[in-house]
Amino acid sequence: MKRRLLIASPALMATALAWPRQGHAEIDTARAAAFVRDAGNELVAAINDQRSDVAARREKVAAVLRRAVDIEGTGRFILGRYVRQASPAELAEYNRLFDDIIVRNLSARFGEYRGVRFSLGRSQQRTEEDVLVNTIIERPNQPAFSLDWRVAEVGGQPRVVDVIAEGTSLRLTTRSEYSAVIQRNGGRVAALLDAMRNQIAQLAARETRG
Repeated sequence: MKRRLLIASPALMATALAWPRQGHAEIDTARAAAFVRDAGNELVAAINDQRSDVAARREKVAAVLRRAVDIEGTGRFILGRYVRQASPAELAEYNRLFDDIIVRNLSARFGEYRGVRFSLGRSQQRTEEDVLVNTIIERPNQPAFSLDWRVAEVGGQPRVVDVIAEGTSLRLTTRSEYSAVIQRNGGRVAALLDAMRNQIAQLAARETRG
């Protein structure tokens, strides 16, 4: 759990995430690429804004991520069958914690991402309902790395629905890790919530140090 509850790799520039569901509208490559470009530019501007303190930059990043990522749908997918086992109070707390983890996984790494740049690579239609948009992320004095963003229409708007890093789907990895925590603790969703709170505390401490 400490290893990476959600986006503990640099790929959390946003987040890890849900499969397109039946009923999503068709989206083309140009619309998906433009969406990733615009959201990415907003994130980069917020991260590189040295005039604002960490808390202000975190809020800017949070606003972009909440527009760009289907956070609620993603969280429910990752929780999987345990959605039905969670009480309404547990599910509400899970959604709150999941949102906070997505944001803090990036804000805790502001120092690492100072001076970050990105460029668009190839976009390809995966199905009628989703497009894979490649990006190249560059940081000063660090090797560039590639991220693929899977974009679909959710509620009439483009949303990131998965992030692929080094061939690995982050939403699938996270679902497996969350499930393992619950299973190790007798099927209790409360145990996952405790682990998520611990991760948030660790990220908050790292953010303060940075």
